[in-house]
Amino acid sequence: MGLFTQIVTLPLAPVRGVVWVVDRVKEAAENEYYDPAPVHNELAELERRLVAGDIDQDTFDRREDELLDRLEEIRAHQQG
Repeated sequence: MGLFTQIVTLPLAPVRGVVWVVDRVKEAAENEYYDPAPVHNELAELERRLVAGDIDQDTFDRREDELLDRLEEIRAHQQG
């Protein structure tokens, strides 16, 4: 970027800054949303609750299916 271009576009600097921040926030949110670790942790906790007798088999099966679907969504996103 030349000096003239920088001077002419200087009034847009705050907009570019806001766009950059929004891009970083979006990127962080996507990384968190598509992180499989919390889903794996929830699956382990779900199994622990089933073994402890806190939930019945139907509840376990239903929630397990939801979590496995979520893992498939995460894998599909990671593969592009």
